[in-house]
Amino acid sequence: MTALLRYHSALFLRSQRWTAPLLLYAALVAVGVRPGDPVLGSLGIAAAGLVPVSAWAVRICLTQEPAAARAVTAAAGGPARAHLAALLTGAGWPVFAGAVAAGAVTATGDLAGTGGGPAALAAGLLATTACALTGGAVGALVSRPFVKAPGWSVSALLLGSLSALVTTGSPAKHAVTALVAAEGAARPPWAACAAAVVLAAAAATAACRAGARLE
Repeated sequence: MTALLRYHSALFLRSQRWTAPLLLYAALVAVGVRPGDPVLGSLGIAAAGLVPVSAWAVRICLTQEPAAARAVTAAAGGPARAHLAALLTGAGWPVFAGAVAAGAVTATGDLAGTGGGPAALAAGLLATTACALTGGAVGALVSRPFVKAPGWSVSALLLGSLSALVTTGSPAKHAVTALVAAEGAARPPWAACAAAVVLAAAAATAACRAGARLE
């Protein structure tokens, strides 16, 4: 699995397709967050921006290989493992970008009443993980092998990302709301993060099994 992760990460970075979702995320954070704003609300906004970005990154990683190269990778590592490595790569890099953003927001935001920087940062990192994994689940379900047509896939990605941010019960919405609507000390959204892990694991399992069977 390590070799597959390195392979997909190298493809992702060398293709420079990561620049578009990264620039989108940077723009969302730059527009939505200002230095000196209440830090919990800013962390919630930064985390929310990861949902479409993570879904986009996962779709990139699932579609970046030519069909012939994908067949070779599947033969060498197994179709399910190869698909899982692409999913993990696509969701992993947004988590890293979100963690960097959470650190920057915590360092420049207003920490009054939050219980201190470490508490705020911990809440922000959990919300970041919840949103990135929720977006990753969306990306897994709107890409191959479920949706192969690019137009339908992108449309489903946008609709799924929006739904993940506004639907009651969504881990991403719960995590963002816990920060944006917080009053007083920071309360890390542990439940939302745990739910996002379960959701992402279920989506990855379904995608890997379908990929091994259909491709």
